[in-house]
Amino acid sequence: MDRMAAMETFVTVVDAGSFSAAARRLKLGQPAVSKAIAQLEERLGTCLLLRSTRGLAPTDAGQRYYDHALRAIDEADQAEQAARESSEGLSGRLRIGAAVTFARLHVLPALKSFLDQHPDLSIDIVLDDRSVDLLGEGVDVALRMGALEDSTMTARRISSARRFVVGTPSYFAEAGVPRTPVELNRHQAVVYSLRGGGESWLFSRSDGSDSTVTLSGRVSVNAAEGMRTAVLGHMGVAVASEWMFAPELANGTVQAVLTDWSLPPIELWAVFPTGRMATTKARAFVAFVEQLLNERISGAGLTG
Repeated sequence: MDRMAAMETFVTVVDAGSFSAAARRLKLGQPAVSKAIAQLEERLGTCLLLRSTRGLAPTDAGQRYYDHALRAIDEADQAEQAARESSEGLSGRLRIGAAVTFARLHVLPALKSFLDQHPDLSIDIVLDDRSVDLLGEGVDVALRMGALEDSTMTARRISSARRFVVGTPSYFAEAGVPRTPVELNRHQAVVYSLRGGGESWLFSRSDGSDSTVTLSGRVSVNAAEGMRTAVLGHMGVAVASEWMFAPELANGTVQAVLTDWSLPPIELWAVFPTGRMATTKARAFVAFVEQLLNERISGAGLTG
């Protein structure tokens, strides 16, 4: 029995809990399964399973082997799928995670062109401003903005965007236009409380000067759609990426102020489940989003 077949047999035995149950799953005779495990233990020079009248359980060495074997089998399956996809085109189902507002404004309107390129592909989209458990939710790739909370994540930076202080003309007509970051202390602010937001901001200028301001206001939200609604409802100013208010910045419904000062940019990442090889479908979607931002967002006067 070759190495991969031995791994698959061992994993099946552990999962099934007995040689007989594993033999039924593998459609082999029980003696063949027992022999395969014995040969594997002999080759590795260690005992992998504890046998008792109540069943089987992996030893410490067996548990470590099981964990590594499971990943190896998963990666082999994905490698085969990637090869098939390369020769046959993208097919099956792709599950994507994305922030609600970013997806609504920038991904969903263009998604038809991606689907038209791959007629055998179906897409599930999990919309959530929070970081979902990619493995738990079965997500192949997620689009996340801001600093990544987990440094062990498999991620690739796709793009970045500027942040601005924004508000509606009606709000500024009533409250006045701030000329310096310090003047924001006299303004109502809509605070976005999730990752990529917050109350304290560092403003910098090309002459080397900087100013740290802590925003305050009567409205705090934990979803970008809530921030948009509050700002468009003339409730105050907000620090937001140009992605979040792209249509309104373009048509003048929302104005950016203090533009001679810069704020830390926000980055967009493609995040893949830890320990798994990115599928061809996921990589193709990431390339599509990257091209979309370069062509459409830059063409609209935004930076990427």
